[in-house]
Amino acid sequence: SVVIQECYVQNTAREYAKLYAAEAEPLEGFGEVPEIIPIFLIRRPANNIPYATVEEELVGEFVKYSVKDGKEVNFLRRDSEAGQKCCTFQHWVYEKTNGNLLVTDLQGVGMKLTDVGIATLAKGYKGFKGNCSYSFIEQFRALHQCNEYCEMLGLKSLRTTHQKQRKATSTKSKNLPNSSTVKKMVPKKAREHRDFISSEH
Repeated sequence: SVVIQECYVQNTAREYAKLYAAEAEPLEGFGEVPEIIPIFLIRRPANNIPYATVEEELVGEFVKYSVKDGKEVNFLRRDSEAGQKCCTFQHWVYEKTNGNLLVTDLQGVGMKLTDVGIATLAKGYKGFKGNCSYSFIEQFRALHQCNEYCEMLGLKSLRTTHQKQRKATSTKSKNLPNSSTVKKMVPKKAREHRDFISSEH
C-alpha cells in the first residue's frame, strides 16, 4: 500500500541521515545536522482504512529545502544553514551510493525533516522502490552547487566533468582568468587539484 511505501521511504532516508550525522557531527565547525523524524505505521483492524502513519508534529515554519525538480529550484534554501546542510546531505547520499540513490523533497521545520522522497537510478536498486522519478537524480547532478559543508565532508564536485568538457571546447582555455572560481568548486585534495589543473593545459 501507499502508506507502507511512505513509511519505508522515510525510514530508509532516516537511516542514511543517521550515517550522515555520524560522519558530519565530529567535524570541527559543522554544527547541528539535519535529522529525518521517524514515521510509524499503525494497524487499525476495525477501521475501514486499516493502516495509518503517525509521526511527531513539527511546530514552526515549514520550509521546503531541496529541489523537487529542475523547474523549481528553491533559492531561499541557499541562504539558510539547514538548507545548505540538506543539499550536502543529498550530495553525501549520492556519493555514498555511487549516484544510484538520491533523497529528495527535503522539507520540515529547522533541522527536523519529514515527508521526504527517494529517487533511484534503476528500479529495484537494493530491492528498493523509490517514489520519485530517476530524472531527479539527473537534475540534482546538473543543479547542485557545493557549499562549505560539502567541502568539510570532502565530497567531490559534481561540476568538474562539465568544466572539463567546457574547457575543451572553449578556444580561450589558455587564458585562465577564472581559475580561482574553478578551484573553489574542486574538493581540497591536492592530488585531484593536480589532475584538474594539468587537464586544463
